[in-house]
Order: sequence, then structure tokens, then C-alpha cells
Amino acid sequence: MSVQQNLNHNSKIKVLVVDDSASIRKLLTEIITSDSELLLVGAAEDAFEAKEMVNIHQPDVITLDVEMPKVDGLRFLEVLMRARPTPVVMISTLTKANADVTLRALELGAVDYIAKPIIAQEEVFKKYCKTILRKIKMAATANVSNTRAASSVIHPVTTNASGKKIVAIGASTGGTEAIKRVLACLPSDNFAVLIVQHMPPGFTTTFANRLNSISGFTVTEAKGNENVLPGYAYLAPGDQHLSVVRRGSQLVTRLTADEKVSGHRPSVDVLFESVALSVNDKAVGVILTGMGKDGATGLLSMREAGAYTVAQDEDSCVVFGMPKEAIKQNAVVTVAKLDEIANTVVTNLT
Repeated sequence: MSVQQNLNHNSKIKVLVVDDSASIRKLLTEIITSDSELLLVGAAEDAFEAKEMVNIHQPDVITLDVEMPKVDGLRFLEVLMRARPTPVVMISTLTKANADVTLRALELGAVDYIAKPIIAQEEVFKKYCKTILRKIKMAATANVSNTRAASSVIHPVTTNASGKKIVAIGASTGGTEAIKRVLACLPSDNFAVLIVQHMPPGFTTTFANRLNSISGFTVTEAKGNENVLPGYAYLAPGDQHLSVVRRGSQLVTRLTADEKVSGHRPSVDVLFESVALSVNDKAVGVILTGMGKDGATGLLSMREAGAYTVAQDEDSCVVFGMPKEAIKQNAVVTVAKLDEIANTVVTNLT
């Protein structure tokens, strides 16, 4: 290999595929090798082979199957994140039944997840290829030291605040653990929380149940036409926009299946824009870790309506994309570390 060829290889993102299915390994190999920015360093069929390849090749990103013989993907991930923290994209069957396993993978330190490839219509497969390549490249930039932030000690915040106030939270990549962290620290008595996390249908039901078990809020997947009440947190269902509207003096949830906004449904922008319009200065907007720019425009609308706005800082983000864009648009009053956000919210709701 020439010096120039070696330099080119060194600048590429090294990817290891781990999957017990020969056909999936072959397909992922073809997708990864089609991109000049990526270098496939191996394709392992089980955890033992994967461990050896990790030691030899030191990949920048691993795609990991959840269901494998001998040692399953979750156990391999748990050991990997202790021994050699590496950005991992879980390859999962995105079904409601599998949502709990995938969310557990995110708790253990996986950066992101994607459905197993299905070769159906050509256009659908092309879109899948673009998505997985984008997620691998994003994972390579992720701060994996922050993917397990919620496992450390939580110190709940207290408040004597009164009145019906609203906290609106938006997140994407890395957001499941960041939202858990913030919600577990927030006192639940005096305000309601509205949440958009980019997730597929089915997953949000499981995620709402997990949030309900770790916080003082009654957390539910939003149904639409609910009165927004203090002590409750409403999570946008997968593939539906969540917004709030005024009915007299009461604030009510609204769900729609309108076109994607900022590339997403549910969209953080849709939620934030509705809060700016219906709640004005009686709200705090929080934008957390995530790839892309969803939420920045809506957060600016909230700030211009008099709401207090907070962005997670770069050092504590898994991916700094969404907060960075909001800061760039001058939508943010305060930039705070993840563990400081709950206190910032409470301070500015009183």
C-alpha cells in the first residue's frame, strides 16, 4: 500500500459489522463499502468474533445486532462500553415488542438505532441506505462518554413555585437518556411537561412507561384533546406531531399527521411553535442533544414570545447538532450542562 493510500485509509471512518445473519452482513457490507468516507474493517457473526475484531481493528463505529446466539447484543454492548467505549448503532427490528430491548441498548450506551434492512421497493431501499450511512457518520462524531449520563446519581430539585406553567422539551440522538435525566430531577407538583423525542411508532409507548417509572410525573403518550395538567408529562407519539392549543382558559393537547417539519414527525419545531403561540411567557423551552436543526426555529419563537429558553451544552451532549443550531439562531437564553438543566428550569418558572 502506498503512503497516499495509507493516508486515505486513515482518514476514513472504520466500521465493524456484527450480525449473526449472513445475508444482513452481506447487505450492510455492500452499503458501507459503497461510501468513500467509510472503511469496513470486518463483519463478525457473533460476539466472540466481534471482540477479537474490536481488539485488532479498533473500529470508530460498530453496527450491532440485538439478537445473536451465544452472547446477545445487549451483553456484548455492556462489556464493550466498559472495556472500550465505542459508538454503536443498534440494528434492530423496529417493532413495539422490540422497543424495550432497543431502549435498554440506549441505556447501556448505544448512540442510535435503525431498522434491519428490508429490500422492498427500490426507492425505499435507497432511502434506507442513505439513512444508515448518515447514522454511521453521525455516530463517529458522537461523544460516547455521555451516552450513559443517566446512570449516575440523580439529585431532584425542589421548588415552591405555583401556577400553571409549561416546560417543553425537544431531543433527538442521545435524547432518551438526557430526557430521563432532566425529568427525574424536576419536581412534579406545579407544572406540566410536553416532550418530543424523535422515535418511531410503538417505541414512544414503551419510552413513556420508562419515564413514568423514574420520575414524579404521571408520564403518558399523548392521546390528543387532553387537558394539560400540572404533574403530568405528555410524550409525542411516534409519527404524529404534538402541539397545544387554547380552549378558553384551558390548554389542550393536539395530535396531527401533517407533513414532516424540519425532516421529522413528530417535530420539536411544531411543539415549540404551538407553545410560543398558546403559552407565551408562562413557559420554559429546553432543547437537548440531537442531530440536525429541528427545534431551533420553534425555540426562537418561544424566546420572542417571552418564554425562557435553555440549550444543553456541547460537553454534556452526545450530539451537539440541535442545541448548536438553536444557539446559532439566537434562540437560547441559557446554555447549561445536562445536570444543571432541571435547576435552571425551576429557577426560571418561579
